[in-house]
Amino acid sequence: MRSYESEATIDASPDAIWAILTDAPAYAAWDSGVDRVEGTIAPGETIKVHFQASPGRAFPVKVTDYEPARSMTWAGGMPLGLFRGVRTFTLEPRDGGPTRFRMREEYTGPLLPLIWRSMPDLGPSFEQFARGLKARAEERR
Repeated sequence: MRSYESEATIDASPDAIWAILTDAPAYAAWDSGVDRVEGTIAPGETIKVHFQASPGRAFPVKVTDYEPARSMTWAGGMPLGLFRGVRTFTLEPRDGGPTRFRMREEYTGPLLPLIWRSMPDLGPSFEQFARGLKARAEERR
């Protein structure tokens, strides 16, 4: 298994952050690593994410877990589990204070060693996502 993760302390409520995380058409406005997200971010739905790092290519992911204002999981990959990516978003409220946001993506499957070598370093884009989400949520307060 390989993974990337990022986190941020955001001065906004989990509900406010959740509204941003589930607004697919608005992703490009605050996540500079995304060209667009197609579909509806809701339980059991499949969305298509278009990343700037892979122009012209869409990555379909299914929303497999959905607990409003708490956590959400997107999963995608190749048939037969040859390569799989599972991204989890978690919101942890602090008593009367900011919310801790965490995003982690884990990669598994027999083709992982081969694919991992050809993947760009996603660490900076994960950090960029957390910063963009924080800025968007805090500007809306």
